[in-house]
Amino acid sequence: MFKPIPVSIGLRYLRAKRRNGFISFISMASILGIALGVTVLITTLAVMSGFQKEIRDRLLQMTAHTTITSDGAPMSDWQRAVDAAKKDPRVAGAAPYIEIQAMLSGPRVQGAIVQGIDPALEPGVSVINQKLVKGSFDSLTPGSYNLLVGKELAIWLGVNVGDTVLVTLAEVQGTPVGAMPRLKRFTVSGIFEAGYNEIDKGVAFANMADMERVLRMDGVTGVRLKLHDMDKALDVGVDLAHSLGGAYRVSDWTQQNANLYHSLRMEKVVMGILLSLIIAMGAFNLVSSQVMLVTDKQADIAILRTLGLTPGGVMQVFMVQGSLIGIIGTVAGVIGGITLTLNLERILGAIETVFNVKLLPEDVYYITGLPTDMQAPDIIVITLIALAMSFLATLYPAWRAARTQPAEALRYE
Repeated sequence: MFKPIPVSIGLRYLRAKRRNGFISFISMASILGIALGVTVLITTLAVMSGFQKEIRDRLLQMTAHTTITSDGAPMSDWQRAVDAAKKDPRVAGAAPYIEIQAMLSGPRVQGAIVQGIDPALEPGVSVINQKLVKGSFDSLTPGSYNLLVGKELAIWLGVNVGDTVLVTLAEVQGTPVGAMPRLKRFTVSGIFEAGYNEIDKGVAFANMADMERVLRMDGVTGVRLKLHDMDKALDVGVDLAHSLGGAYRVSDWTQQNANLYHSLRMEKVVMGILLSLIIAMGAFNLVSSQVMLVTDKQADIAILRTLGLTPGGVMQVFMVQGSLIGIIGTVAGVIGGITLTLNLERILGAIETVFNVKLLPEDVYYITGLPTDMQAPDIIVITLIALAMSFLATLYPAWRAARTQPAEALRYE
């Protein structure tokens, strides 16, 4: 009795049993449509976020958050850069590296990036020492000319632990017969599996001292940093470069993997927009149900108008009633989406068991199970979109109700 009159009437219309069962059916369809759209959108974005996080984590396990390189010449004072980085509380680890494109020749030939690393410092910026499936990380001793290759790269080359690989570098050297590319035979001492195809197929690791001798370098390509907070990668790199002085180039993980990073974000945005159309379909059903409700309640509207309810009050009645349908559908959808996402892996396993199929083969997707990552901002945005669509869907029917003329509506009653 203490509610405003439009709110009270709107709530009564929502609870009351209508004479026209078809209108009730359309209203229920509107609730289910909005709920289904919200559920699907939450679950889909959670799965896409999970895949994005899985790919990012696997990539960043093997690469640095920030890279600092000298402008043009090799970085000869890398030890000073490493020491300065370790003093920064934002830095979890720092290590020098040498990187060069090369052609690897075994029984077959395959191009790859050969990285020279310091085995003592490298575990601070990557987990290559934890990813070996054959061989030993400790085999990368100075002067051994040993090589760690990815699992896919080993398959393409046709080599295994103990085999010899001829590394042909892009650098050239003068010989009595003219300029020749630098060649060096390395022994495969380990095979790793990072779970990311670009690394497993395109990267090999050697000792940094061995690569310095082969390339005749007095220094390294740069220094890589691993941070406690990857989102501050660029800021930390710039601060360190300024503290070192001189000309340095700084790049972070979003720049080094820009195409992958932006494509993943774009896919998530586009998928979110497309799946929002499911919510829009529920909102269109809400428009239909409200229009039919307004038609069914013409006599009620006329009586309310004669009792003094203003056209604005009539609009509020149907806006309240329609908005409540949207709120119920949205809340049901949020609960359903969260529940479905939390149980998605079990549901996927049940489907695979019942139909005897493998929906996510490990040899194709490099993952076990279905990764999900529900993010509160995504759920909040989806909820706001659903509520906004539901509110907009009530405007036209409510406006039509407000235009009802009492005399016309009661003429045939």
